Amino acid sequence: MDHAIESLGGRRILFVMAAHAEYGDGLKARIRPLMTGVGPIEAALHTGVALGELKAAGALPDLVVSLGSAGSRTLEQGEVYQVASVSWRDIDASPLGFVKGVTPFLDHPVETPLPAPIDGVPAARLSTGSDIVTGLAYDAIDADMVDMETFAVLRACQRFGLPLIGLRGISDGAADLHHYDDWTTLLHVVDERLAAAIDGLEAAMSAGLFEAERR
Repeated sequence: MDHAIESLGGRRILFVMAAHAEYGDGLKARIRPLMTGVGPIEAALHTGVALGELKAAGALPDLVVSLGSAGSRTLEQGEVYQVASVSWRDIDASPLGFVKGVTPFLDHPVETPLPAPIDGVPAARLSTGSDIVTGLAYDAIDADMVDMETFAVLRACQRFGLPLIGLRGISDGAADLHHYDDWTTLLHVVDERLAAAIDGLEAAMSAGLFEAERR
């Protein structure tokens, strides 16, 4: 396996990321994450397969952490946020009488709260979808930030009864995106601050704050 189960504060944690471009020196010094690829299908597939393999080996983690970049037109560029809640903006079966944002015949809410135990790291609402959001497209999204993986990772975690924490650094959104470089400009800053957030997560685990969040 390319990834590893990390031990932080006495807990076994699987870190999940989408793209190697987000995995800089700060994170490399701390974790070896599962790399899923970009988008909800790849994230759900690869997280689910990895957790299935870990379960078969009797080695499921205590916690999964989804981390990487996100877009926002309102939050501080380059800053890192804990995911207070996550929704899935791609699903809309409302013409059949289902609530928009809810998968038909599945018992999940439009918005799922997540633990946010890290002291000093602000929390914000996240929307997951399969599209790159830019410009006026933000106006139609009821969330503070957007990504392409966290809800998918959540669904895989739910299948195995595992809690999920989300950490996202704002890499874009202040201006319209036109090119790959528009997304990568702040990734070195996001990497440094995600690394610091992981240090904060370890402190929270050691202090028992994660268990307090879950209760």
